[in-house]
Amino acid sequence: MDRFAAFKWQALFRDWHILLEGLGRTASTAGLALLLSLALGVVFGVLATSPWRSGRAVSRLYVSLIQNTPLVTQVFFLYYALPHFDLVLPTPAVGVLGLGVYHGAYISEVVRAGIQAIHRGQLEAALSQGFTYVQAMRYVILPQAGQIVLPPMTNQAVALIKNSSILAMISGGDLMFQADSWSASTGYYGPAYLTVWAIYFAICFPLAQLARRWEERVRLSRGGEVSAA
Repeated sequence: MDRFAAFKWQALFRDWHILLEGLGRTASTAGLALLLSLALGVVFGVLATSPWRSGRAVSRLYVSLIQNTPLVTQVFFLYYALPHFDLVLPTPAVGVLGLGVYHGAYISEVVRAGIQAIHRGQLEAALSQGFTYVQAMRYVILPQAGQIVLPPMTNQAVALIKNSSILAMISGGDLMFQADSWSASTGYYGPAYLTVWAIYFAICFPLAQLARRWEERVRLSRGGEVSAA
C-alpha cells in the first residue's frame, strides 16, 4: 500500500492541472477523430452497398487494410515513416488522422450493416421516383438506418476514446502521456495510473450503458415492426 501513500496523493492533487491538460488534449483529439471516422464511415459504408463494383472494391480494400493491421503500426507509420517522404505532421494531427482512419473502417461496416437492414424495396421505390443512388441514400435510407447504427457507433466512440491512450507512445500530450510524464518525474506511479483509470472509466462506462439501452430499444422497436408485418 506504500505505492498509494497519502503524501503521493497529495502531490498528485497539487499537480492536478497536469492531468487536466492531458484530459483536454484527449478530449479534443478524440472529438476530431470521431468526426473524421463518422465521415469516412458513412462514405465507405455507402460505397460498400453501392451498385458500382469499383466503389465496393475500394471500400473493401480500405476496411481490409485497416482492420487487419494494428492501430499502433498505423500511428507509427504516420509519425515515423511519413517524414522520410518529406511529410511531417504535427503530433495532434497524427492522433486525429490515425484514430479517425482506424475507427472509420469499423464504422463503415456498421453503416453497411445498417443500410442492408433496410428493406430493399425502400431503395427501389426511391430510385423509381427519380432519385439518384446518392440522393436515395441521403434522403431515404440513411435516415432510417440511423437508429439502427447509433448503438454500435456509440460503442465505437467508446473504443476510440480508450484507444486515444496510444498517443502516449508518440508524446501526444494526452491524458496517459501526462500521467506517464508526471509519474516518471516523481516516482509516484500508483496514484497517477489509478486516477487515469478512474477518469477513463467515468467517461466510457456511461457511454457504454447508453449504447446498451439504445440497442435494446432498437431491438424492441424492430421486433414490434416485424410482428406488425
